[in-house]
Amino acid sequence: MATPHQTRRPDELTLEVVDLIGSVVARYYEEYEQAAAEHALTGAQARLLSLLSLEPLPMRKLAQRLRCEPSNVTGIVDRLESRGLVERRPDPADRRVKLAVATPEGRQVARSLRDSLRFAREPLAGLSEDERLALRDLLRRMLGADRQA
Repeated sequence: MATPHQTRRPDELTLEVVDLIGSVVARYYEEYEQAAAEHALTGAQARLLSLLSLEPLPMRKLAQRLRCEPSNVTGIVDRLESRGLVERRPDPADRRVKLAVATPEGRQVARSLRDSLRFAREPLAGLSEDERLALRDLLRRMLGADRQA
């Protein structure tokens, strides 16, 4: 027996919001790919570098966060390492595990990538602080992370 939730069509407002979220995501990725290309990086390399600019991560966790195979992550890290943007280090907690770590140059490139993403920054600047806080809180809630960060 089907539940009402499974058979009910979403209302028009919900469909419009879903379409708008899709448009925002598409524009974000388009701009992100362009910013990556300006640094002679692929989108995957740029995303990995951005993750590592926040914290060192083991290869397995990088694969999970990028939703790809560990062998792909190894290749991406190899290419970034050859450019001096990333290095591998033993994990101090478990020396059998290798951490990928952004170098100072890698962190600078990641910062430059982040700074070049103008698409959302300008419209967000037109919102009041209360509106930005409300948008942030709603997005966190949608993602299931509505607790304070």
